[in-house]
Amino acid sequence: MLEALLLAALAALSLLAVGHVLLHKRDPRAAFGWVVFCCVLPGLGPLGYWLVGINRIRTRARDWQAKLPFSGAAEAGFCSWSLRQGRSIAFGGEGYAALVSLADAVTRRPLLPGNRVVALHNGEQTFPAMLEAIASARDSVYLASYIFDTDDTGKAFVEALKQAADRGLDVRVLVDGLGERYSFPVARRLFKGSAVAIGRFLPPALSGRGLHFNLRNHRKLLIIDNWRGFTGGMNISDRHLAARPTRKQAIDVHFGIEGPVVGQMLEAFMEDWYFATGEVPPPISTPPPLPGGTAFCRGVSAGPNEDFEKLRWIILGAIGCARHRLRIMTPYFIPDRTLVAALNAAALRGVEVDILLPAKNNLPYVAWASRAYFSELLEHGCRIYYQPPPFVHSKLLLVDDQYALVGSANLDPRSLRLNFEFNLEVFDARLVADLTEHVDSACGVAREVTQEQVDGLPVVSRLRDNFAKLFSPYL
Repeated sequence: MLEALLLAALAALSLLAVGHVLLHKRDPRAAFGWVVFCCVLPGLGPLGYWLVGINRIRTRARDWQAKLPFSGAAEAGFCSWSLRQGRSIAFGGEGYAALVSLADAVTRRPLLPGNRVVALHNGEQTFPAMLEAIASARDSVYLASYIFDTDDTGKAFVEALKQAADRGLDVRVLVDGLGERYSFPVARRLFKGSAVAIGRFLPPALSGRGLHFNLRNHRKLLIIDNWRGFTGGMNISDRHLAARPTRKQAIDVHFGIEGPVVGQMLEAFMEDWYFATGEVPPPISTPPPLPGGTAFCRGVSAGPNEDFEKLRWIILGAIGCARHRLRIMTPYFIPDRTLVAALNAAALRGVEVDILLPAKNNLPYVAWASRAYFSELLEHGCRIYYQPPPFVHSKLLLVDDQYALVGSANLDPRSLRLNFEFNLEVFDARLVADLTEHVDSACGVAREVTQEQVDGLPVVSRLRDNFAKLFSPYL
């Protein structure tokens, strides 16, 4: 009798798990796998599904987002324009109207005119510009970084931020609770006793919000007086100094921004600050258009708290808009099936698709999984290049001559699904021309990967690569 009750209970648990799978799993392959697992192993299957099959990350993150006490910056009155109104906008005739409409639909922010965006290469250009901006600040300095090392660069920023706070400015520093541990001592200890306010995003804990290896704040933001900002892929670290080789050296591109989109950067920072500290932020205003600012920009906050996988959708929309050339530079490239299909479709319709990756990745297992996708991309006409050391950490997506998507996100599941990222959409021929020259220069010294090279890999290497590919959603 007891045995029969136990079997009935296990069967009921399996049916409940199967029902949950059928209702909530969108990918039919994942759904089928879980259904089989729960049915074949009545006790272990439902337990495994409960532990790792249910996406609690998205549920928790959306719950935190819903608790925000403010809606962010009000929509600027000067952005009530449309690409369909005429050809006066430089990119109006390039087929980007659909992309703008897509981003309008999935983001919380409008595309804003009147910005200036400048590319800054490596720490030698980026860090002096950021430090000068902090030194000249008159009202507020807000800095968010995934990694804030306590090396020479980190100490220079600590001193500059302390001095700004001593001048009576509102200075806030937000560091990721896991990323801060890349350095010892952690940077927040260097601010002890100062007037700088410190926030930690999801610090590891056994209670409260728990221990999360995902849900990391990967954003890099510096906002000065709500009119000048910096964002991109660089952390606060000596590793980004090209002239100072280190074991973890990473060359990169960052961006200096002036204009109304800085208000959207501030909005993203304040949302994270409220989540990390519980402090209700002050009202956020949108700066006016910059005289002579040629860039149309939109800030894209992406993360598991959002209603849409907006960054993935925008990337797919941008690829679909490409007519002549598509250039991608990223350190971590693990595309899902939709992204592979979009890249191949672009190549098949005659677009030159160039993908630049580091020849030696600092995460070997990511490089293995990435290489498992090469064959089908090369087969349909995409071109893949390996950039020589040092490790290239730059994250760029360029479409033809007018559009750039830049920021903190990589083209991998961790950035597109699991972490909090900030990117900028930029329509600006000047910036794209500058970045195009940079990418072309990188291609000139890179090694092109051929189909023959991929096919000629030893069987052991191909088995390893494809085994790593199995874990793509979690890398």
